Amino acid sequence: MNSGNSKKGNVEIEAPNFLKQIIEKDIANNTHQGRVVTRFPPEPNGYLHLGHAKSICLNFGLAQEYKGRCHLRFDDTNPETEETEYIESIKEDVRWLGFDWANHMYYASDYFDQIYLWAEQLIKEGKAYVCSLNEEELREYRGDFNKPGKDSPYRQRSVEENLELFRKMKNGEFAEGACTLRAKIDMKSPNMNMRDPLLYRIKKVPHHRTGDKWCIYPMYDFAHPLSDAIEKITHSICTLEFQDHRPFYDWSIENLPVPAQPKQYEFARLNMTYLVMSKRKLLQLVKEGLVSGWDDPRMPTISGMRRRGYTPESLRLFAKRIGVAKAESLIDFEILEACVKEDLDQVSHRAMAVLNPLKIVITNYPENKKEELHASVHPKKEDLGKRSFFFTKEIFIDKSDFMEDPTEDFFRLAPGRQVRLRNGYVIKCDEVVKDSQGEIKELKCSYDPVTLGGKPTADGKKIKAIIHWVSATENVSAEIRLYGRLFQVADPENVPTGKDFKSNLNPNSLKVIKQAKLEPAMMNASQSYKYQFERTGYFCLDSKDSQPGKLVFNMIVDL
Repeated sequence: MNSGNSKKGNVEIEAPNFLKQIIEKDIANNTHQGRVVTRFPPEPNGYLHLGHAKSICLNFGLAQEYKGRCHLRFDDTNPETEETEYIESIKEDVRWLGFDWANHMYYASDYFDQIYLWAEQLIKEGKAYVCSLNEEELREYRGDFNKPGKDSPYRQRSVEENLELFRKMKNGEFAEGACTLRAKIDMKSPNMNMRDPLLYRIKKVPHHRTGDKWCIYPMYDFAHPLSDAIEKITHSICTLEFQDHRPFYDWSIENLPVPAQPKQYEFARLNMTYLVMSKRKLLQLVKEGLVSGWDDPRMPTISGMRRRGYTPESLRLFAKRIGVAKAESLIDFEILEACVKEDLDQVSHRAMAVLNPLKIVITNYPENKKEELHASVHPKKEDLGKRSFFFTKEIFIDKSDFMEDPTEDFFRLAPGRQVRLRNGYVIKCDEVVKDSQGEIKELKCSYDPVTLGGKPTADGKKIKAIIHWVSATENVSAEIRLYGRLFQVADPENVPTGKDFKSNLNPNSLKVIKQAKLEPAMMNASQSYKYQFERTGYFCLDSKDSQPGKLVFNMIVDL
């Protein structure tokens, strides 16, 4: 299991990135005339997740570092699964992460006319043919890893017949599945991707950009390298599952008069504990209502992490820390949380929030007195100023900060014991008041008026135990959503026979607290800020459900 890189002293140690060595060598050798052009090429068939965030940071980051450019290209070759909604969400995600494609946003569909002409050229040169095998027959003829494929009975069709049939495919004269266009390579190749791979298939489905113009669409593996070549990409960076596809990538480039010669390089995809990062599986969770949507704060989607309160800075830091490797590894989820905490500690406004209120009556405090107290908005950023809150006769503390019969390792409030209220006075528990069912209803305490500002008690004691609190009369109520991990095991895809990954979902991944009590200034909490609820965790306003009069906070990560 990979623990990522770390800091040495105050210096960030960047994890290795073998792609930098490749690019630097290419620049030194003038391989691409000194150019560095990368691309981030998502298929617009779902929302992006943390693995995509790593790829975005990698591709745009390399282009920035070597004064090149990075294209945003939508590889939209399958109209059945693609939607404009996904395109807009992807653009928002890339911008939110802090990257800009400038004037270089493209679509594979921009090149459909050219790709079609190149497909005809392959036919004319005897390198492609129309195959009339159906889907089941295609699988049978293809063989498997232990059995070589065998030639299609349609492999020897003449150039003239193939051109005629391909044009009929284009004109909609065949039903879906009736035939395909295939490259003529080697049906006995040990690489399954080279066994006469499909170039085009019939899909009588309108395209989100080209409408009904086409009823045949290029396969992703064919359109992708040609799109790279058209855009004059220099370094086509993808994950390891495409390693076996590289020979066909190269074949497509080498057998057509493309304007550039891009090279494909593979790196290990991001695998993390307690997460599933497959768009297909994430879509299952959404469609089956197991989460509230693609932007559910428990989801590893960029939109979900944004809604939860993760910052783009923390995700960029995470991508930098884990580095880029060729070998698969499993990254600890704690590394991501550490990056999030590190960034949030620098930017979060402080506040006190009592999630499970227990009322305290300060018996020796005047009945109608309301004392305004102050504390820093951020302990290390005095320029952010002070925040104010009130000390009153009745206050709330968290139930977890009181124990009637304290254990040896419990040092907070208990009968006869003193604690310091954060940014306030020292109090002592004098009496426990219970209801008719024997449940604790409230505590009666006394306060020491000389202890404000961290001063010792009147008898000279220094009280070390500190708890947070809010006034029982001067506060604001809020709904608090506490998020745990979506899956309850480190490897959620490791399931016994007959089960699937959903059986590892954590039934306690969301806990909702309806009536938490917060400092009164939190009435004006802003979506622009993150907040550290002292001694509890980091929180943000929920971007969907929070509104004036109904504050809803998401826990980003605990302390």
